[in-house]
Amino acid sequence: MIGIIGAMAVEVEGLIAAMENKSPETVSRMTFWRGTLAGVECVVAQCGAGKVNSAVCTQTMILRYGASPIINTGVAGGVGSRAVRIGDLVVAEGVTQHDYDTTPIDGDKGRDLPILGRSVLETDARVSGLLADCAREVYNGNVHRGLIATGDQFIGGKERLHAIAERTGAIACEMEGGSIGQACALADVPFAVLRAISDNADDNAVDDFPKFAKESAEKSVALLLEALPRL
Repeated sequence: MIGIIGAMAVEVEGLIAAMENKSPETVSRMTFWRGTLAGVECVVAQCGAGKVNSAVCTQTMILRYGASPIINTGVAGGVGSRAVRIGDLVVAEGVTQHDYDTTPIDGDKGRDLPILGRSVLETDARVSGLLADCAREVYNGNVHRGLIATGDQFIGGKERLHAIAERTGAIACEMEGGSIGQACALADVPFAVLRAISDNADDNAVDDFPKFAKESAEKSVALLLEALPRL
């Protein structure tokens, strides 16, 4: 069974609407929809924004539904000097958490996640590769591969944006992929992160996000429905 997680309603409502033989179950105040999408058995949930909610949702999918792989879908802000623009798709090669930092007491190891011992978690090569290949086939736009940075902040200013880009080398930032990846890595479950760019995480992000979030999220949903039979 494939698990699909989005933070906002707009990131999953298209999947839930398309699901056949669906049934809901509420766990930890989150609704998990189980059914079939494009003929594939799936469980879909809206986790809410942020790292804690998304990690709880991921752990529930793994332990209660046996979901594998887990795919995080939704929108993100573009980061860095690469040509990542609003409307583009990003399929993560890896995820990192830009706001995790214990370097004052742990030195060079202070950005490595506990137990896992590293700061960057690689996405599943097979699933991510299939998503990227499918995106290039069906989407008339730019498809990027690279690192996605996660933190419990909506990034909407150049100063913070540049700090994240310099520290991580990420090409997109959001609030759930890194924690979903961490929960999956701890459980030895493969994962992938698919994001459509809704803003540039700069001084215009607060205005751009509401304008483009729905359209961008729908691109991710459409791509997933096309890609699921190949996974």
